Amino acid sequence: MSLWHYDFIHQALIGGAITAAVAGAIGPFVTLRNMSFAVHGLAEVGFTGAAGAVMLGVSPEAGLLGACFLAAAAFGALGVRLRERDVAIGSVLAFAIGLGVLFLSLYTKYATEAFTILFGSVLAVSREDVIRTALVGAAALGALAAIARPLRFASIDPEVAEARGVPVRLLSTLFLLVLALAVSITIQVVGVLLILTLVVTPAGAAQRLTLHPGRLVLYSIVIALGATLGGIVCAVYTSLPPSFFVSAFSLGTYLVARWISPVQRGARRLEGPPSYSSQSPHTIRI
Repeated sequence: MSLWHYDFIHQALIGGAITAAVAGAIGPFVTLRNMSFAVHGLAEVGFTGAAGAVMLGVSPEAGLLGACFLAAAAFGALGVRLRERDVAIGSVLAFAIGLGVLFLSLYTKYATEAFTILFGSVLAVSREDVIRTALVGAAALGALAAIARPLRFASIDPEVAEARGVPVRLLSTLFLLVLALAVSITIQVVGVLLILTLVVTPAGAAQRLTLHPGRLVLYSIVIALGATLGGIVCAVYTSLPPSFFVSAFSLGTYLVARWISPVQRGARRLEGPPSYSSQSPHTIRI
């Protein structure tokens, strides 16, 4: 009988599609706010939470989500601006990695659940995992939709946004909490080590194709979906890790987008020949 008749394949496809949609939707805001390091930091702290949960005998998924939330709150409280945020993330991340090593050293058995989070396990998701992913994904997308417009304004020009009464610090913290939700479900597909391949790379490719905010999010979701579902299909036929195919398709799409890049060609046309004037006659609206 074909593998496509088995429930675990259907569950992997559904869970992967939900995860890709969430990662693709949140990715453009991550790249706009230069928060790739924050994504990596949340994923690493999430692994520490999973390791601690395994040591205590509770669900590693619960430890992962709880640790991501705590890390997001810490990142938001310690730094809003880029330089402050990177220092805060690096400080929290260094402590979290050391704590994760401690948890694993104290656990006397082989922590299979914790190590699986490092590399992803989309082909092993259960029906309960799919339901949990759908609920967490819906919460993340709903929260993102609620703050998207002021968040975009605060991301493009935080000084002007703050002067007009936009709560920049609150929006930053809220976005980090939404990002924690997205990271916690994306890890099950590509793992901690490849988290950027779904959250950042599709958004980076989409930015090469359009500057329109709505189309940017749509393209990012489509690219993430294609990479995830294509990776699962290839893994089923080859028995190789799906994370490898997802990352390969995602990177391949990014490279193609850079090559064809209508945005970059349009920017060059607008720039025209070099000018020594102090004022440029052209501007690009984002």
